[in-house]
Amino acid sequence: MQVQWYPGHMTKAKRMMQENIKLIDLVIELVDARAPLSSKNPDIDELGKNKFRLILLNKADLASEKGNAMWTKYFEEKGYFVVKINSRSGAGMKQISATIMEACKEKIERDRKRGILNRPIRAMVVGIPNVGKSTFINSFAGRAAAKTGNKPGVTKGAQWIRLNKQVELLDTPGILWPKFEDQAVGIKLAILGSVNDEILNIDELSVELIKLLNEYFPEVISERYQIGKHEEPVKVLEEIARVRSCLLKGNELDISKAASILMEDFRSGRLGKLTLEFPQVSE
Repeated sequence: MQVQWYPGHMTKAKRMMQENIKLIDLVIELVDARAPLSSKNPDIDELGKNKFRLILLNKADLASEKGNAMWTKYFEEKGYFVVKINSRSGAGMKQISATIMEACKEKIERDRKRGILNRPIRAMVVGIPNVGKSTFINSFAGRAAAKTGNKPGVTKGAQWIRLNKQVELLDTPGILWPKFEDQAVGIKLAILGSVNDEILNIDELSVELIKLLNEYFPEVISERYQIGKHEEPVKVLEEIARVRSCLLKGNELDISKAASILMEDFRSGRLGKLTLEFPQVSE
């Protein structure tokens, strides 16, 4: 399965971020806790080099505890500050202000020595489409400061948001990168909903999801739908269609409807707390 999606406004957004980065002290990058590496835009590392870095593992409530712990350790060892959050419920949000101050303490100390007091930290908020940036900003700011939507690509331009005397945020549009070198990354992003569903084949995508779940959480599908275990993804979809009465005319199984049920159950967390990738641990 090939996945590629890079609308024209993303090129413009990346250029705008490059122009604004010189004003920035801290880059706050939201990633999806269920696939943190796949949902981490490699272009941001180049853009944000020489800046303080904070990674927010968003939707941590939908990911496995084991996965959250492993990814937190992984990113901290690479020099990032990390906070697990659920921007929708507000979980973990109270930690962020203190972590921003901790991440930027060198900058604050430099300013103090120069006699510059109370200059706010300027943070750029970045992330791929549909990772929850706008919801995070609204939750963090305590008001509807940024547009939100459940379709990838709602934020089209940048906007500055004054949180308090200490922090100013620059919201940016969600951007992907022009080409997924590893199609496994593109598939995971499509499963998470970061690629426009309208360009995807949901039947094929659900097959890829089943493969990943069979690898990491082999019990989940059989427990959720009360079906037998099958290694063959198409058999799994047939069983789901059967138990959920997904039928076409003539009692033929509606595989596409079963695929949509599976995708929605995963994305909403009804399948449980699941992580689609784990950091490689050296022996």
